[in-house]
Amino acid sequence: MARATTSARPPGRPRSSVDTVVFAATLSTVHELGYAHATVDRIAAAAGVAKTTIYRRWPSKGALIADCLVDAFGPAPLEGANRYEILATAIRWAAAKIGEPGVGAAFAGVFSDAVSDPALREVLSVRLQDPYRRALQDALGEPENRVLFFIDVVVGILLHRMGMTGEPMVDEDVDALVEMVCGYFAESGVSGPV
Repeated sequence: MARATTSARPPGRPRSSVDTVVFAATLSTVHELGYAHATVDRIAAAAGVAKTTIYRRWPSKGALIADCLVDAFGPAPLEGANRYEILATAIRWAAAKIGEPGVGAAFAGVFSDAVSDPALREVLSVRLQDPYRRALQDALGEPENRVLFFIDVVVGILLHRMGMTGEPMVDEDVDALVEMVCGYFAESGVSGPV
């Protein structure tokens, strides 16, 4: 009797499906329990996967959070007729993303952990910050140090607000941030609105 052939794919969910489920569970767990209490055990339970499934993909909670944030943020919509509008769009996009449930708390928590963890800082720099830095450099024609300063100012202010109040910035404050930051860059050589 001939034996039936089986697929070369191992059993279980496809990787992208697992990633999607784990990322959703990560953000909901962080949102419900806070970053410190969102352990890998709790995230795995919320995702309905084994803890080993998570550790096979991510060596640490920090690495998981970093990839989760990369997924949550996606590509930056750098749109506008001039540099001022591109910067304003980037600020509004970052504020909206950080305001999504779990995202701001996950970002603030992993950022705090990275202060004393050089390996995690490297992951955040390479996986999270560098793609946005390069996209902004390309869109604006600005040197790396200027773009990094822009990112530091915007993300720093947004995370500070989240950390101080537990809430994202309201639209009125985001408008003021856009005027303040884009005004500085306009005065420092980045074109303002015409």
